[in-house]
Amino acid sequence: MHRLVGRVTELATLRRLLDETETDGATVAQLTGPAGVGKTALLTHFLAGLTDTPVRRARAVPWETERPFGVLEQLLGRLPPEATVDPLRAGDALAESQVAVCVVDDAHWCDPDTVRAFSSCARHHPRSRMLLLFAGRPDSGSDPSMDELVARTADTTLAIEPLPSSAVIDLAADHGVTLAPPRAEHLRAHTGGIAGHLVALLTETPAETWSEPDTALPPTAAVRADTARRMESCSESARQLVKAVAVLGGPASLAEAVALAELDEPLPATDQATATGLLTQTTRRGAALLALPGPMTEAAVVASLGVAERTSAHRRAATIVTDPVRRLDHEIGATLLPDPSLADRLDALAGERSAAGEWAVTAELLIKASRLSTEDQGRDERLLRGVDAFVGAGDISRAATYTAEVASLRETPLQGAVLGYLAIVRGRSAEAVSRLSRAWDLVVPERNPDVAAQICQRYVLHSLAELNGDGLVRWSDRAVELAGSGSTIALEAEAIRGLGIAGSGHPVEAMSGYRVLAERKPQGAQAQRVGMAIGWLNLALDRVDDAIVELQAAVPTGFLGGSERISLWARAWLARAQFARGEWDAALATVHGGLNLADRTGHALITPLIHWTATQVHALRGDWDEAQRSLRAGAAGPHDYAIMRVPACLGLAHYNEALADYSGVLQALAPLTRTWAAGTITESGFWPWADVYANALVLQNRYEDAEEFLDTHESIVAERGQVSGQARLGYARGRLLAARGDLDAARKSFENSLRLLEDLPLPYERARVNFAYGQALRRAGKRRDADGVMTTARELYARLGAQTYVLRCDRELKAAGVRTGSSGVAEESPHLSLTPQERAVGELVSNGHSNREVADELFLSTKTVQYHLTRIYMKFGIRSRAELAARWDDVRGGE
Repeated sequence: MHRLVGRVTELATLRRLLDETETDGATVAQLTGPAGVGKTALLTHFLAGLTDTPVRRARAVPWETERPFGVLEQLLGRLPPEATVDPLRAGDALAESQVAVCVVDDAHWCDPDTVRAFSSCARHHPRSRMLLLFAGRPDSGSDPSMDELVARTADTTLAIEPLPSSAVIDLAADHGVTLAPPRAEHLRAHTGGIAGHLVALLTETPAETWSEPDTALPPTAAVRADTARRMESCSESARQLVKAVAVLGGPASLAEAVALAELDEPLPATDQATATGLLTQTTRRGAALLALPGPMTEAAVVASLGVAERTSAHRRAATIVTDPVRRLDHEIGATLLPDPSLADRLDALAGERSAAGEWAVTAELLIKASRLSTEDQGRDERLLRGVDAFVGAGDISRAATYTAEVASLRETPLQGAVLGYLAIVRGRSAEAVSRLSRAWDLVVPERNPDVAAQICQRYVLHSLAELNGDGLVRWSDRAVELAGSGSTIALEAEAIRGLGIAGSGHPVEAMSGYRVLAERKPQGAQAQRVGMAIGWLNLALDRVDDAIVELQAAVPTGFLGGSERISLWARAWLARAQFARGEWDAALATVHGGLNLADRTGHALITPLIHWTATQVHALRGDWDEAQRSLRAGAAGPHDYAIMRVPACLGLAHYNEALADYSGVLQALAPLTRTWAAGTITESGFWPWADVYANALVLQNRYEDAEEFLDTHESIVAERGQVSGQARLGYARGRLLAARGDLDAARKSFENSLRLLEDLPLPYERARVNFAYGQALRRAGKRRDADGVMTTARELYARLGAQTYVLRCDRELKAAGVRTGSSGVAEESPHLSLTPQERAVGELVSNGHSNREVADELFLSTKTVQYHLTRIYMKFGIRSRAELAARWDDVRGGE
C-alpha cells in the first residue's frame, strides 16, 4: 500500500468521527467526490489503522440498485426474515451485529432500503456507537433521488477535493518521478488533481517527459479508451464538431467550431456531442462556447487525429480565428520543422505585447519563437527574452524550469540580466549582485543600449528590494536615459521611481510625479504597475481609503494582461491597508489569496511581507497557533533582502508585543536600528515600527535610550508631515513623560496624538493611544480618568476583534477599581478582601506569569508586584505561586 498523500485532514476527520461515536452515538457520514479522486484510498488507509475494531465493507453496483437490502446483505450476510421487508428491523439487525464501522463504496448505486436501514440504526440505536459511511460521487449518472436520500440520511458530509500541486509533487516522488513545481502544476491542471489520473499518467508516461518543460502531456490509457468509445457512439457530424473544438482549444466559440468542422446543420451535432459528455456548453457575453470536459479528453481527441488531419485542421483554424496570438498558435500546430518566417512573426507580436507590459503572453510567444528559430536567427536570445518575460509576469516557477538551459548558454550581458532578475525575485541578493555586476561589466551601452537599460531596470528592482531609495532613483534615471522615454523599460522604471523618491524622504514630490504619470493614461499592465505604486504611496501618506481603491484595482491580472509579480506586491500592501482601516477579515482573505499565488508562482521575495499582516492579526485576536504558523512561515528561509528582513522583524515584534514580552520586542526590532536599515526604514509611513520600539524601551525602563530614539524619529516625521507617524510617536512620548512623573506633559502628548488621529481611518492606532494613556493615568493614581480612557480603548479593540487587548483592558479596569453607577458618575468599588491591584496581580500570577511579565503587563515595578503578591499570600495563608494557582478560583470566589 502506497502512503496516503494529501489527505491528512480528511483522515483526521474520519478518526474524529469514529471517536465521537463514543459520546454522540451512531453516526452516518457521507464521503463525496469525483471518480478517482481518492475516496477508496482514503477509506483503505482509515480502515487499515483500525486493527482492533470490527469493520465491514461493501460495494454497491448499478444492477443491484433495485434489490431490497442488497448492500446490507453484503455487510451482514442473510438477514432475518422480519428484516427483509422493514428498514427499521434491518436497522435492528445492523445494530446487533456489533460492527463498529460499516463502509459502502459507490453508494450512489446503493439500494434505498439499505440507506433507510442505516438511518434507522443511527436513530433508534444511538448507543451502538457505530460509524456508518457512504462513499459516492455526484457525477455518477445514477438516480438523483438516491443521492438526495443519502445526503438527507447523513449526519455529516466530507467532500474529498482534488489534490493540490504540493501533493502532486509528493505523489510523483512515491512513483520515482521528481517534478519541479511548475511541471507539477501543469500535471495537476491536466488531470484536474484526480489521484487516479495522476497515478495512471505517472506509471504510463516515459520518464523523460517530466524533465521537458514544453512537452505536452498525454491522456491516460483509460481516458483515451473512454473517449474513443464515446466518439464511436456519435454521428460523423458530431465527431467532426468534437475534433474541431479539440483543435481550437476550448472553450471555443460555436461559430468557430462550426466553421472548422464545416457543418451545415450544427445543432443536432452539438446536442449529440453534449449528450455523450464529450462537449459542454456555456455562454460568455452572449456568445455560445463549446469545450471538452477536461484537458485529458481534449488531448485524447487530438491524439486520435493523424498527422495530416491534425496539421490540415490547424492550417484551416489559422484562417478562422481572429486573435493574432491564437492564429500563430495554429500556424505552429501546422508546422513540423523549424520555420524562420513564423519565428520572426512570433517575435514581432511579442514586441507588441511587451510594449503593453503583457509579459505572460510575451513569454509564451518568445519561447515558441526560440523553438522554431535557427541558431543564426537568434534562438538563444529569444529563449533568454522569453524566460525574462516569465519573470516579469511573476511566473517564477515557470521561469526556473529553464534555468539549467539558460545557464548552459554562452555568457552574455543578456544572460546575466536574466539570471540576475530571477535571483532577485527568488530573494537571493548576493547572487543577483554577482550576476548583474558581471552583466554590467560585459555590456557596452553605446552598442547595446536596450540590454544596458534592461540591466539598469534589474538594478531598480534590486534597489527596491533593498529599500535603497537613492539607488532606485539613480538606476531608474539611467534606464530611462538608455531606453528612451516612452519605451517599455522607461515606463516600468518611472512606475517604480516615485517609491525611491518617497523612500528618500520626499513623499509629496513622489505623489506629484505619479499624478503626471497617471495623466499619460498608461494602459493594461503598465496601469497595474502605476496603480500599485500609487496605492503603496497613498498608504504611506495616510490616505488609506485611496490606497485600498488603487491596490484593489492592481490585484487582478486577467483583463489587464498584467503581472502576477505586481499583483503580489499589490496584495501585500492591500492587506496592510485593510489592517489599518480595521477590516481584519478582509486583510486575512487578501493574505490567503496572496500566499496561494506566491506558492503557485514560486515568488519568495514578497512572502514575508504578506505573512507580517497575518501574524499581527492572529496575535491580536489571540489565535496563537495561527500566529505562530504565520510567524514561522514568514521567517523561513534566508532573508537576503531588506524587503524580506523588515517585515519578518515586525511580525516577531508584534507577536511579542501581544504577549507583553517587551524585551522580546526590542530583540526583534534591534536589526532595524543598525546601519543597513538607515533610509527608507526610518520613514514611518512605509514601516510603522518606531513607536513600537520606543514604547518597549520605556516599558523596559530604558528612559534615556527612549529619549534619544524619540528625538531622532520625531524630527523625521515632523519634517515629512506624516500625521499617523506623529500620533504613534506621540503616545510613546506620553509613556516616557508619564514614567518620569510629568503627568501634565504626558496628558498633552496623548491628547495631541488622539487629535491627530481624529480624521484618519485608523481604529487600531486610536485603540493603542487610548490604552497607553489609560495605563499612564492609572499609574499616576488618576483612576477615574483612567477608567474612561481605558473603556474607550476596550471598545475599539472589541470592534476590531483584538481579544488579546480586550482581556488586557479588562484587567486594567479591574485594577483601577472604578465603575460607573446608574447615575453615570464614577464611583469607587466597595472594599473587598482583595484590592483591585491585588486581583489583577493574582490573576496573572495564577496563570503562570513571572513577576517581570506581570509588571510589564500592568505597568508596575517588580517591587510593587511582589508587594501585592506578598499581601495576597498573607490574607489567604498561601505559601507559594503553585498554591496560589491551585486555589485562585476559591480565593477569587470567596472575596
